[in-house]
Amino acid sequence: MTSDRWEPAAFKDRVDRVLQRFVAEEAERFAEIDPVLGPVAGQLEAAVADGKRLRAAFCYWGWRAVGQPDSDALVRAAASMELVHAAAVVHDDLIDDSPLRHGRPTVHIALRGAVRRRPRAVAAARSLAMLVGDLLMGMAGQLFTTSGLPAAYLARARPLWSVLARELIAGECLEILRTGTEPDTAASLKVIRYKTAKYTVEQPLLIGGALAGAGGRLREGYSAYGLPLGEAFQLRDDVLGLFGNQEHTGKANADDVRGHRPTALLAETWRSAGAEDRERLRALMGQRGLDEAGLHTVRETMRRLKAPDRVEGMITARVEEALDALHELDVPAPAEAALVALAHSAAVRHS
Repeated sequence: MTSDRWEPAAFKDRVDRVLQRFVAEEAERFAEIDPVLGPVAGQLEAAVADGKRLRAAFCYWGWRAVGQPDSDALVRAAASMELVHAAAVVHDDLIDDSPLRHGRPTVHIALRGAVRRRPRAVAAARSLAMLVGDLLMGMAGQLFTTSGLPAAYLARARPLWSVLARELIAGECLEILRTGTEPDTAASLKVIRYKTAKYTVEQPLLIGGALAGAGGRLREGYSAYGLPLGEAFQLRDDVLGLFGNQEHTGKANADDVRGHRPTALLAETWRSAGAEDRERLRALMGQRGLDEAGLHTVRETMRRLKAPDRVEGMITARVEEALDALHELDVPAPAEAALVALAHSAAVRHS
């Protein structure tokens, strides 16, 4: 994609090519240290094999909305956002002990084969996965700084990386600290904002804008658009996580219930639940061995109390808020059209 028309598939192909080549080279260098590292190197490549590349797209259009032209160097810099996401996913799956991602075993499950004859093999595989996530985050910074953009451009954006990392890790910590506690919608939305919304939409836009030299008003507009849209993205994820088709989502849809995670969906259910429903939910939430019957009970309780409908309303309101903010900005027509399309693809999806 080198024209002004937004072509998501063509852009995804560009980002995929950057990631596959860069990560393959890094994985090869890593495995050259010792042959025993081969399975770990393989998981580096597996971690970036799939994805919608939304974060790279928001970074790209954060650049283009300032009036900058298409640039291969910028696409490389934008692709680094996907390595941040890959690192976050590896760590998130590890924290949540999720077995599946994109329909395949998660990194900490896949690496059990590399240590199956070792003492404490499960713990060893989890440790290896943690290090895969750490390495992916380091690789993100490397891809960004070697993207080919001028040093002065990179210097404008580099401080935002520390903000991105701080807020992302704060969100993960908040989720851990809130897990298993009394469900609360405001607390759940705060977790969503810091764990997902900021690094999915707002920060990629701001980084792309900073690279391009965006002014203060445009940066404020990026946040006004990016934060509610990022929240809508994660709210959709929460609904899909429990009510979506597992063949489409590629994830185990009992994870949030078994982990008693602080989702807005649970919080909205709890808010409307009477004593009997709350007692039933207490007995089921957090059960590691929760069966299909128990999961069905949770889903039906949520439906009866109309929690999914209220979360759908939250998604719609946030997308509208994001689009209202976007339409107030004076950005080139191709950028506005692309950001409108991205808003809909982030919030209206099946996976």
